[in-house]
Amino acid sequence: MIEIISTFFFLFAVLDPIGSVPVYLEATKHFDQKYKKKIAIRASIIAFSILFTFILLGQFVLEGMEITLDAFQISGGLILFLFALTMIFGEGKPESEKHGIKDYRHVTIFPVAIPSIASPGAIMAVVLLTDNHIYTIKEQAITTLLVLIVVLITMGILLLASKVQKIIGEYGITVISKVMGMLLASYAIQSILSGLYGFFNKHDLG
Repeated sequence: MIEIISTFFFLFAVLDPIGSVPVYLEATKHFDQKYKKKIAIRASIIAFSILFTFILLGQFVLEGMEITLDAFQISGGLILFLFALTMIFGEGKPESEKHGIKDYRHVTIFPVAIPSIASPGAIMAVVLLTDNHIYTIKEQAITTLLVLIVVLITMGILLLASKVQKIIGEYGITVISKVMGMLLASYAIQSILSGLYGFFNKHDLG
């Protein structure tokens, strides 16, 4: 149970639902309330579909490229760590993604679904959390369910985005995003250390 809760909070940190609020509000500012809701729902469905695809195929891609688990843990951890640093020290996930909006007619896919919800960090995280060499089918199924739950929470928050922003404010959203970044950085370092331990342990045995 503790492991499930830990995985949930990690996924919540890496998907950062609160951080998606200002991105969503900026992306949908030219639409009426009814269409805004459609965008929130569609973007969430697309984001989960992308994450689910990587859960199913990520392992096959790795094995097809003959990438070892240790190498993937280290490289994945480094990517997650760099992603976390942008959340902590950069201008923040919301601002950077808001600046990327060029075409308001296609905001459902970019930037709401990608990269606001299904970010590179989130994609890397779900692949790491469903590795066949570490986790059983049952554990992977639970992780997939947790991903769905976090995406549904994200969708709910986006549907109430205006109220959330009024309650928390832009500053509050930025603070929460940076805290999520710190949690993500900690997981990333743990992944790197696990990969290094596995590599050197096998090297010593050899």
